[in-house]
Amino acid sequence: MLPLSPSELPGGTGGVTPGPRGRRLWGAGVAAIAALHLVAVYCLASFEYGPLANTLALLTWALLNCALLIVFRRPGVSAVLALALIAILIALSQFKFGITQLTLTFLDFLIIDRDTFSFLHSIFPQLRVQLVVLGVVAVPVLWAIWYADPFRIRRRTAVAGLVVSAIGITGLSVVYPEQPWEPFQGVNHISNLARSGVVAVSHLTATGWIEADPKPLVGSAQAAALAECEPGKARPNIIMVLDESSFDISAVPGIKVPDHYRDYFRSADGRQRGFVAESSGGPTWYTEFNVLTGLSARSFGQLKFYVTRIAAGKVTRGLPQALQRCGYRTFSLYPTYGDFLSARSFQTGAGIGRFIDMAEMGVNEDMQPDRFYFDQARRLIARERQADAPLFVLVYLTANHFPWTSTYRTDLTPAGWAAPGNTPEVDEYIRRQSMTAADYADFVARLKAEHPGEPFLLVRFGDHQPAIAQKLIEPDLPQPRLADRLMRHDPRYYKTYYAFDALNYRPNLTSALETLDGAYLPLVVQEAAGVPLDPSFVAQKKIMLRCNGVFYGCKHGAEARRFNRLLIDAGFIKGL
Repeated sequence: MLPLSPSELPGGTGGVTPGPRGRRLWGAGVAAIAALHLVAVYCLASFEYGPLANTLALLTWALLNCALLIVFRRPGVSAVLALALIAILIALSQFKFGITQLTLTFLDFLIIDRDTFSFLHSIFPQLRVQLVVLGVVAVPVLWAIWYADPFRIRRRTAVAGLVVSAIGITGLSVVYPEQPWEPFQGVNHISNLARSGVVAVSHLTATGWIEADPKPLVGSAQAAALAECEPGKARPNIIMVLDESSFDISAVPGIKVPDHYRDYFRSADGRQRGFVAESSGGPTWYTEFNVLTGLSARSFGQLKFYVTRIAAGKVTRGLPQALQRCGYRTFSLYPTYGDFLSARSFQTGAGIGRFIDMAEMGVNEDMQPDRFYFDQARRLIARERQADAPLFVLVYLTANHFPWTSTYRTDLTPAGWAAPGNTPEVDEYIRRQSMTAADYADFVARLKAEHPGEPFLLVRFGDHQPAIAQKLIEPDLPQPRLADRLMRHDPRYYKTYYAFDALNYRPNLTSALETLDGAYLPLVVQEAAGVPLDPSFVAQKKIMLRCNGVFYGCKHGAEARRFNRLLIDAGFIKGL
């Protein structure tokens, strides 16, 4: 650290000894810089827990200061900017956790796109004005600190500090790698962010964005020709219902359910089938990716949380694309803002022709009763139905979203419903499922009355188990063993349901296996609707049959990697 010479200090004499004003300025500068570092240490200690997290956070603080010193050389200015950045990062991480139950990670900055800013503006329309006001206030403050800072740091010293800090962060992250569940705990915002950078860089260096066999294979899949669809053949409208957090909770030992509870999970043929999701207790968008593209979110490894953002515009194969080739008009009724995790960009790239989000539906809260979304679907069908073009509509339900610690819309409780006698949280979960079942039955009855003789194929599936299921399935299981089961994708924690119903139509359910990974649902839906499979789905069906309904987990991911290579060679996956 190099203090200014006495002659350079404001108020200095230019001689050997600075004047009183210079000494006061020098002392005030030291005190101010020390105070900034103490505030930073206090701030980090308030949000970081454990020696490892605190050490990583302090190393990150040092790295930020050194990086800023390389640019500005002034430790006061660097400390102020670093402290402001730390505070902003913690606030952003808490905001993100409140929405997605995941703290901030390195990929949030690696995949910054227009959708990210648009989503923030949708949530905080006043954000732009606040940023302008902040800038107006911050500029003169920084100028004053710049002018008063009596110290200069050599750039080579700052570079050395940056290198040492980076080595420390990398070393600790390698020795103590970030566990996949840690970002879901809502703490250690800065240390988790630092370790996630090491994880992301390591993953991208080793495998790229998506896992795939490295060598091109002979016989790559090719896009299907439209001629494969028989002209003039009548096909059913397809209504696909994403049933939020729904599974047959009677599978959990000791849980009491109402009479006929399990009837809701059965298909029109009387069979109950299992749907294996790739998330447990959330996030929904893994399953959204599965059922639209027919691919596995797990193929993205540590990056899978961002699968819809990564895949937006780069994955152009899936159920909506296949249906469009057979004349279907494709719609999605999305229950939040369309810019959330690039949902609009992802879905339109995957073949959704008309994406309708929460704002377009005229609501400002994403948790609406299920009947609201069913009514939206009914009105859309009435408005958009054409004799020569069947519809595909993806409907999201939200009433059964967490938390279940409070009673949601008591006025919608079905008549005659009585709590079965479990814990209040479980009974509330079952009550909301009963509301969904009643709303769905009403929706089907209205479709039948409003479109007599019109063929409909209705497909329902649970997007993941509720978060409360993890503590119910094996209540006495220690947390480390539970984490191990989740990491090994124990089906007990990932299995929900899928079911088919039909109006004026008999679906072909020969491919609807008793238990099915989510990535296979698109091909099963196509066959149920009488849509011929294109070569990529034909190839995937062979995998489904020889792996007995397992996709990514078959042969430790080898089948999925091989299939991903086929799609890359065929041009269905680009830029990954």
